[in-house]
Amino acid sequence: MIKPGGTIGILGGGQLGRMLAISAAQLGYRVIAYAPAGEAVIAQVCNEYIAADWHDADALKAFADACDVVTLEFENVPAAPLDAIADKLAPHPRALAIAQDRLAEKRFVADLGGTPAPFHAVDSRADLLAGIEALGTPAILKTRRDGYDGKGQWRIGSREEAEALDLPDTPCILEGFVQFECEFSVILARRADGTVAFWESSQNGHEDGILARSTLPGAAIIGQQVSEARKLAKAVADKLDYVGVLTLEFFASESGPIFNEMAPRAHNSGHWTIEGAATSQFENQVRAICGLPLGDTRRVAPRVVMENVIGPAAATAHEALADPAAHLHLYGKTDSPEGRKMGHITRLEWPEGDTSS
Repeated sequence: MIKPGGTIGILGGGQLGRMLAISAAQLGYRVIAYAPAGEAVIAQVCNEYIAADWHDADALKAFADACDVVTLEFENVPAAPLDAIADKLAPHPRALAIAQDRLAEKRFVADLGGTPAPFHAVDSRADLLAGIEALGTPAILKTRRDGYDGKGQWRIGSREEAEALDLPDTPCILEGFVQFECEFSVILARRADGTVAFWESSQNGHEDGILARSTLPGAAIIGQQVSEARKLAKAVADKLDYVGVLTLEFFASESGPIFNEMAPRAHNSGHWTIEGAATSQFENQVRAICGLPLGDTRRVAPRVVMENVIGPAAATAHEALADPAAHLHLYGKTDSPEGRKMGHITRLEWPEGDTSS
């Protein structure tokens, strides 16, 4: 157990790290952040920020030596350099290595009995056309590494489109389309002793490939399928001997939950937990990696809706505060182009006339 006054290291400088650092401070911990030079909004709230390259072995070791435990807020940190600090890192780099490769991730989940969307490895034009033959169209071509919020993805509607596509010079994966009613997240926190706590699963809505909102309670089909999805999520966490917060995304389909992807960190669809749950995903991340008891994850209002503040909408975000049910979080970013997540708003809603809290 890491006592108050101890130091937590965070790899990454974005908004997830910022919210994690705030929770760490509330529990009495210092925070040192490490990320390459650039806009790092975590620097606004942590005790120390180290701007260094992921592959700077000396800087990374000095950072880890100054921390009692190190965790992640960003899954695109190169996994290989982290092997040198694996004894301090929660979760272990093996979780990161699997989550960074969409093909390895789907194979890993399938080996545990999960059902991913149909997929085909693509390393050449011939692979792509073979994948189209096997999976049909429409289909989505994705880079195996990097890419999020709709980036690094190409929708293919026909073999002719596949033949004409300017194929990226990087390993890819072709995914068949899945018929589904809605998407949902399973977010858990796991301690080193195997204790696991789940939050209620939100129903997630996307616009232009970006998460727009998460709503609780979700559709009835989510409640019908969440037990099976949680079973898989726990199997993933146990197989990885995972410590921290882990997220798996699923499609709710007629045939059951279809695995989409995993993230070895807190997740945008779990931001509702800051006000909407008894213990947030960020606080339980701190609790888990520090060896503390996990907190209560129950939803605290009849209805909770989290909406992302995207791009230029940040300029008028304070107007949301006219709604007494709204809780606004802005991430301190200075540049607000289209498609960039600038903050989020969570609303806790009760039936009219019910003032319970």
